Amino acid sequence: MSGRRLQSGGAAALPLAIASLMAASLSATQFNGEVVDQDTSESLAARVYIQAGSGEWLFVDSMASDGSALPYKEQWVPMPGSVERHTTVSAHPFKTDLAPGRYDITIERGKEYLPLRRSIVIGADRASHVFRLKRWINMAGRGWHSGETHVHRRIRELPNVMLAEDLNIAFPVTFWTTSAYAAPDLKPSTLRRQGRSPFGDREDRGTKPIFIDDTHVMFPRNTEYEIFSVDGKRHTQGAVFILNHKTAFQAGMPPVAKIAELAHREGALLDLDKHSWPWAMMLVPIAKVDLYELSNNSVWRTQFGFRGAAVQPPDYMKLEREGSGFTEWGWLNFGFENYYTLLNCGFRLTPTAGTASGVHPVPLGHSRVYVHTGEKFTPDAWLNGLREGRSFVTTGPMLFTTVNRKLPGEVFKQSRRNDATYEVSIESVSDRPIRRIEILVNGRIVATPAARNERTNAGAFVTKAKVRIPVSETSWIAVRSIQPMPDGRRRFAHTAPWHIEVDGEQIRPRKEEIDFLIRRVTDEIKRNEGVLKEDALEEFREALGVYQKIAKRAW
Repeated sequence: MSGRRLQSGGAAALPLAIASLMAASLSATQFNGEVVDQDTSESLAARVYIQAGSGEWLFVDSMASDGSALPYKEQWVPMPGSVERHTTVSAHPFKTDLAPGRYDITIERGKEYLPLRRSIVIGADRASHVFRLKRWINMAGRGWHSGETHVHRRIRELPNVMLAEDLNIAFPVTFWTTSAYAAPDLKPSTLRRQGRSPFGDREDRGTKPIFIDDTHVMFPRNTEYEIFSVDGKRHTQGAVFILNHKTAFQAGMPPVAKIAELAHREGALLDLDKHSWPWAMMLVPIAKVDLYELSNNSVWRTQFGFRGAAVQPPDYMKLEREGSGFTEWGWLNFGFENYYTLLNCGFRLTPTAGTASGVHPVPLGHSRVYVHTGEKFTPDAWLNGLREGRSFVTTGPMLFTTVNRKLPGEVFKQSRRNDATYEVSIESVSDRPIRRIEILVNGRIVATPAARNERTNAGAFVTKAKVRIPVSETSWIAVRSIQPMPDGRRRFAHTAPWHIEVDGEQIRPRKEEIDFLIRRVTDEIKRNEGVLKEDALEEFREALGVYQKIAKRAW
């Protein structure tokens, strides 16, 4: 049925609902639409929102026999305003039935096109529209391709959704477990034991990349260990992703080290998911996690709904709050500061991004990581670039930065005998003006080049700057670009770090940083005593020993 609507009401309301639908169908008009590129008139896949004046969200169908249209309906239960209702449509005309009245339509496509918003009145305006999207930047033309590492969409959905979002790489979760010690599995008995899978029809499609076209690819074998119970009782540990592994794991977590070692031998990447999970700071030294989600599944296009955390941040982070909980920017900065703390302890994690689209109220790729692949895109080139940190994370702006003409991820060797400065060259490009650009050394802001926001021919805003930064001890450098939005929220871009090794010395954390990590692991040892098996508990003790050793070089 065209114009599918969310239905509500009990049995008593059924006759009235049927009558209402019949009346609406008598006067409904078929509305046709098509999304095209403003400059080339090429048909585009895109994300379509239609909201009636009553507040009801409507969905569309494809008009083409070989087209597709996927409705997405998610809401964050504690937050009535955190609603995501849209349809991703293939690059074909679409249709829906609309009763007379006013409708607000929004069309979006990933990050590189300007959103288009239009209001129509059925009964007064024409019932057919071509929506022309304006591209403000072409990232592939610069050798950058996007991806995200926390995907809960069905494999069969991704050809539609990845093209609509112009997301080049995705890692759909195909193996999953929520119980300590239980191996991830696809068997129906496992799904019955753990309840209905939120990921729909999960399926193992093997290890070879699945090409949607030459530049849109999914890696189909990925596992999430998301531990919420131990021995049948609620006792949360948290989540970690193993991306692009080769064998199906036959063991559960915890303990974590052996599974992580096997994954790394197979060339897989371990993604920390959220920094605030109870076991997260144990995973870093013991599982040797590769990736850290600077923007995670609590960052949405719709109203922010994640105002608390299992782990309380320390005072030194000075996070923005509202009432008793985080603001969205406070939550993001909790992630930033935790990341900087780990970098300052010598853990060279690469930043990434994930949405959990499929179970959270957020479009696929709302947060994403761009990786530099050069002139030719291949899945292996993208994976290697992510692994090496030739990348930046974004929720909106684009950020092209080099240090001494080298991309992020570069490791510089320096002698203390030689005074050294590093030239940071920045080009920040965005669809709205940038308010602030920050250069960080070891997590501290050391320079804020002026945000000039000069207009480009495509209508974007660009700021270019060059700043020389002196470095005298082992350090890292990163750059952030911050974009205010009309509703008061902020979007950002954040590079992966450049590392500078001075005479081979280890980087030194501040005392307050390492004390925070020691306190977190100490608290987890106490919380898990008498609950976890001894080999699992011993990994927390090993992590504590690692942090206590690092504390000896803190300042």
